[in-house]
Amino acid sequence: WRGAEPLSPGMAQQGSGAMLASGGLGFPPQNLARVVVWEWLNEHGRWRPYSAAVCHHIENVLKEDARGSVVLGQVDVQLAPYVIDLQSMHQFRQDTGTMRPVRRNFYDPSSAPGKGIVWEWENDNSSWTPYDMDICITIQNAYEKQHPWLDLSSLGFCYLIYFSSMSQMNRQTQRKRRLRRRMDLAYPLTMGSIPKSQSWPVGTSTGTPCSCPQCLLVNSTRAASNAILASQRRKLYPGAVRQSSTFAGAALWPAGTGTAAVAGATTKGEGLRVPSGAFPTGQSVPGGVPLPGLNNLNRPGTQRGAGLGARATVPPGVPALPVKNLNGTGPVHPALAGMTGILMCAAGLPVCLTRAPKPILHPPPVSKSDIKPVPGVNGICRKTKKKHLKKSKTPEDVVRRYIQKVKNPPDEDCTICMERLVTSSGYEGVLSHRGIKPELVGKLGKCGHMYHLLCLLAMYNNGNKDGSLQCPTCKAIYGEKTGTQPPGKMEFHLIPHSLPGYTDSKTIRIVYDIPTGIQGPEHPNPGKKFTARGFPRHCYLPDNEKGRKVLKLLIVAWDRRLIFTIGTSNTTGESDTVVWNEIHHKTEFGSNLTGHGYPDPNYLDNVLAELLAQGVSEATLKD
Repeated sequence: WRGAEPLSPGMAQQGSGAMLASGGLGFPPQNLARVVVWEWLNEHGRWRPYSAAVCHHIENVLKEDARGSVVLGQVDVQLAPYVIDLQSMHQFRQDTGTMRPVRRNFYDPSSAPGKGIVWEWENDNSSWTPYDMDICITIQNAYEKQHPWLDLSSLGFCYLIYFSSMSQMNRQTQRKRRLRRRMDLAYPLTMGSIPKSQSWPVGTSTGTPCSCPQCLLVNSTRAASNAILASQRRKLYPGAVRQSSTFAGAALWPAGTGTAAVAGATTKGEGLRVPSGAFPTGQSVPGGVPLPGLNNLNRPGTQRGAGLGARATVPPGVPALPVKNLNGTGPVHPALAGMTGILMCAAGLPVCLTRAPKPILHPPPVSKSDIKPVPGVNGICRKTKKKHLKKSKTPEDVVRRYIQKVKNPPDEDCTICMERLVTSSGYEGVLSHRGIKPELVGKLGKCGHMYHLLCLLAMYNNGNKDGSLQCPTCKAIYGEKTGTQPPGKMEFHLIPHSLPGYTDSKTIRIVYDIPTGIQGPEHPNPGKKFTARGFPRHCYLPDNEKGRKVLKLLIVAWDRRLIFTIGTSNTTGESDTVVWNEIHHKTEFGSNLTGHGYPDPNYLDNVLAELLAQGVSEATLKD
């Protein structure tokens, strides 16, 4: 998202901010004040802002040591696993080993971050998620100019923002979420340029690699990781030639030393080829700095002494933070643990490697003879195909079926177009249908909420066109709601194992399988490919009366294409992918470390309520 992109009508023009290349420290023009926002890059190319408090903390550490490490847990306990290495401009997560680029970005002091204004939307867990900074600034600009609504489609999102109701609506599904504007700490201000000595990664301006102990250790650990991975790949794929490209920069060791050879020497982005066993335990690098051997990973004293002799003692008042090593026997784990130790040592912190508990996602192996049908449930498999639109009823017929005309509407907002009900619909001139005038108002039969007929027609045409309507205010469903789930298969059967909390019952296992494909006309981007990550997905229910009832209703929801949809993943941020559709499932069999497992005494009641919200109730089973 960039401020220079054209905005839709009704949008305030976003102020342009200096955009900085990742991997380096940016700085504002000379003698020009700018708000500093530190951001991290997710796996799909979106820069996510840290909070103002975290940015102040990073700036304070930066002033003291431009090559230091920032322990984010010292200012936000929820970020306890994360450390930022200012030397390499990367965020490191201790418990998973994930590394992400970070950057130091600048915005105008009069923009939202300079005033401490944060815009957030309510997620499925009823907690609040901040918008990306460019979106936040755009929303605030429109809010200050008193625009009634804001269209985010030009920024790549099919959402409308309504300021009067403080809501965000998906243009495709008509689903609304609450949003809020809150005041927080203003982001830090900076003025003028940053001295060259504080630019990083060190050596990038001259092409000369840094030879400080920390850089040598970090880079050697990366190389050791590559060597271990290469060795493992040769075992798994004999004869296959694979090359790692995780190291960017100049060679630390000249070719011919028997340690490592760099193709392309100082060209950024080219890979370091490391032979198997390149770094034996205790081997030294130029400058006399010994490399930490893999056998020393559980010896924090050895690591600290080898990496930072001048920091052999921990400064008083610095907390001892445990570093959790990854479970399992994968070859990359020791190298990641070693890198964690290096980053923590750079901050002068003691390192204590422990093992994190591992979720039990699947039951013990089950033979085919032990798999049985679920009592009282017909069949063991359901398949869905491509949607066939019903042509029997026109959109006008569907809308007229569920509403009653209102001759004298009240003077209040239509929550679809945000115009007053006593005036014409906001879709006047956009939609025109015979017999439906823009000033006509209708009342939905069950709930009594009132809207312009033209607005209801626009909402229906933007949705699934399945002959049903859903009230955008109270979510009451009129007709039989169907979804946009892509084609796939649902299997269900009984296995002879018990879930935690249900020791007297066997377990119902549900297996969903959806392949990748092309989006249809009911999807966000018709004709575009969609991905299907993590399939087949295994889910679990207790084999008791309520568990079997939930299964029967899930089968109905599957047949109505309500279990999954195509959208943007809340977990990864990936768009055009298959995601869950507001009906929660338990995917963790023997534990509840992720929140998606057992024991959970309220789960069955909660999922029944979620099914009811989709129009799938016990009355459905009696039809």
